[in-house]
Amino acid sequence: MKKIALINDLSGFGKCSLTAALPVISVMGIQACPLPTAILTAQTAFKDYYCDDFTDRMDCFTDYWKKMEVAFDGIYSGYLEGAQQIEKVIRFLDVFQTKDNIYLADPVMGDHGKPYTVHSHKLVSGMKELVKRADAITPNLTELCMLTDTDYEKLTACCDDPGYVKKVQELCQRLLDDSERLKYVVVTGIIRKIAEKQYIGNLAVSSDESHYIENVYTGKGFSGTGDLFASVLSGSLVKGLSIRKAMEKATYFLQEAIEEASAQQIPPEHGIYYEKYLSRLL
Repeated sequence: MKKIALINDLSGFGKCSLTAALPVISVMGIQACPLPTAILTAQTAFKDYYCDDFTDRMDCFTDYWKKMEVAFDGIYSGYLEGAQQIEKVIRFLDVFQTKDNIYLADPVMGDHGKPYTVHSHKLVSGMKELVKRADAITPNLTELCMLTDTDYEKLTACCDDPGYVKKVQELCQRLLDDSERLKYVVVTGIIRKIAEKQYIGNLAVSSDESHYIENVYTGKGFSGTGDLFASVLSGSLVKGLSIRKAMEKATYFLQEAIEEASAQQIPPEHGIYYEKYLSRLL
């Protein structure tokens, strides 16, 4: 059975990070091997939560897994509790990354033009290093701007421009050109305005092609949808699917669940009811 190491936080509520990745990777027929970066009572969008930082215990997983002489077909890193954990992930990669396995990095740093509380210049600098080590990355538009030192407000002011997606594609290409290993940049949450309607899409860019998939935007964002999307991509790439097929699978899995959550007015921090749609990944 193929294995993916999942480097991410575990939140009791919010349906994100490891709580999202574990069922998705498992239902896709891949063994999910979690390495927690933090344990939280609820994800950070809730008003009050407790967080147990796992920085000083991450190396234990690396060391003991090395003793077990295990190998991974994929590595997927997500939320990191500060810049110090970048060093822990790099150490893990030094031990377990090979030329054949697939490393997907989700550079979790912010959203809607604003950084998360863990944001720092050192974290952004570290994420840029992880990007160079990755085969695929899944930044949202805010994180793409951080990685490319782009003004988010200036970029999104052109969201009704016919060439808007092309501008985003050019930023992706800059990251591809700056890394020998990076094959795919997949940007999530690209909101476009056409006439009186808004659309939200995901863009995948490689050195020789690009794919853009969009749907009508409900106007609401939900916890964990980016994690679920990245998890499907990670599992799909490990199973040998093309990036286009991987994106289509992730979109098919998520779209109806997002529309349902919007219609039922579920609080965004609680996430979507994705569980009933897991069979779509079989």
